[in-house]
Amino acid sequence: MDSVSNTTRRASSARTIPPVTPLNTLVIDVGGTNLKVLAQGATDRIKIKSGKHLTPQDMISKVTAAAKDEGWQWNRVSIGFPAPVVGGRILTDPSNLGEGWRGVDLPEAFGCPVRIINDAAMQALGSWHGGRMMFLGLGTGLGAAYVEAGRVEPVELGHMPWDDTHTYEDLAGKKGLKKLGFDAWKAHIWAVIERLTESIDPDYFVLGGGNVKKLDELPPRCERGDNRNAFAGGFRLWDDGTAEEG
Repeated sequence: MDSVSNTTRRASSARTIPPVTPLNTLVIDVGGTNLKVLAQGATDRIKIKSGKHLTPQDMISKVTAAAKDEGWQWNRVSIGFPAPVVGGRILTDPSNLGEGWRGVDLPEAFGCPVRIINDAAMQALGSWHGGRMMFLGLGTGLGAAYVEAGRVEPVELGHMPWDDTHTYEDLAGKKGLKKLGFDAWKAHIWAVIERLTESIDPDYFVLGGGNVKKLDELPPRCERGDNRNAFAGGFRLWDDGTAEEG
């Protein structure tokens, strides 16, 4: 009787063990015009309007509602954000979004683990395919990141002085393109690549961002990036521990 009873108890206990839940990542690429969202295993991203009045609460509610409408499920989140991020915390409110981002507790807001990184760094991580890579995002400003051995380091290159009166971003960003004209802007991009080659000497550069499409040819060692690589970078954040969890 005891043997049968023990067997029954063991079988009953085994049936109560919960199944292992697969880890599934939701990636959010935050931009000043749109939020771009993709869940692991899905094929088509969602685009949601953002803008200068978007707060963290707005983002969370809009992303959650849209993702649930798609039937997506997730238990962790990766975010690429257009501002400096240190230790899983946003340091400043970006100029192209609303207020309230600095220091916001995103894991508490989403109710699951969150890893957040600068948006250029997330796209850089997704663009990396070995070796030592320098990423430059030619967009409204100038995003930059360096990747080696699968580890990404954001580089606040845009705000560094280029000369006595200009930063890198002043000439390589959207304002520089408008002020200088295309030919002079393009020449400046070549000069930035040359200076970084002399100082850092990466194996290759990846040029991303919306304005890279204006370049019909690229400087030596350069590859054309793809904004969709940001999603690959968001998934990689959990694969190799390149960013801190919030």
